[in-house]
Amino acid sequence: MQAVDTTPAITSLDDDRDRVLETVLGAYRMRVEITADVRYCGSWYDQEPATHFGQFHLLTEGECWVSGPALDTPLHLGCGDLIVFPSGARHLLSAHPDAHRPEPADPGDTAMLCGELEFITGNSNPIFSALPACFVVRTDESSAGFRQIAAMLVETSRDRRWGRQLVQNKLADSLFTMAVCEYVRSAERPRGLLAALTDVRLSRALSAVHARPGDDWTIQSMAHEAGMSRTAFAELFTTTVGQPPIQYLAHWRATEARRLLKNRRFSVAAVAEMLGYQSEAAFRRFFKRVEGVGPGKVRGRGDEDEGD
Repeated sequence: MQAVDTTPAITSLDDDRDRVLETVLGAYRMRVEITADVRYCGSWYDQEPATHFGQFHLLTEGECWVSGPALDTPLHLGCGDLIVFPSGARHLLSAHPDAHRPEPADPGDTAMLCGELEFITGNSNPIFSALPACFVVRTDESSAGFRQIAAMLVETSRDRRWGRQLVQNKLADSLFTMAVCEYVRSAERPRGLLAALTDVRLSRALSAVHARPGDDWTIQSMAHEAGMSRTAFAELFTTTVGQPPIQYLAHWRATEARRLLKNRRFSVAAVAEMLGYQSEAAFRRFFKRVEGVGPGKVRGRGDEDEGD
């Protein structure tokens, strides 16, 4: 029996998925900051309260256990592992599986970099919405690129020269982006947009929409990109992503509009044309309906709204 080479299909899925992740993560302004470089010794525990922003911990030395409402059982982390709480769920870090019943053996020193993350533009982010309450990237299961960024972050944390915090935050931003990619590739049951990116048909259609948001997209043309019938595509997309294709398209166009409007080189009329609207007035009506404010406010001109 002749073997079937599936490499091209896998490569195509990876390319489409990465393109969508890149455009979504690039469209939303993200704040990623290293907030603490901590070291623990002996029998210890540290309660982290719930926050309105995401939290993450990168173990740089030793090991620890993590427990909390987002986890069914305490989770063991080793040096180089990264744990992320995208919605800031309450959790407990400790030297032992049961923080209140320490084991007699000395676990040794543990060190970690802790940080915060949040998207600060747009009404909603389809990637954040699709992430679980908690996920882990294991260093021994991650890509070489992820390990290299993590190693650079650790090395920078030990450098006390001027500019260290700025460099740390930029590396942490890159590490989180790679962590999302690692999660998508390894998740057993992804949801929402991330689940769609594991389906070669939906991923192909999403890649096309994200690359050309100004095209005259219809359900039929999206289905054609996916290689599916109109009805089957609409049903699969809605079930997987959690919203109909046209609704997703509208939100993506609004997200792209926000990004483009921040660039003063583009007038509102130019942005409208790039996103496929026949008139500036039609674009203004669309944007205000989806975003709740007019394009002028997004440009950051205080309360002045260019007549919107």
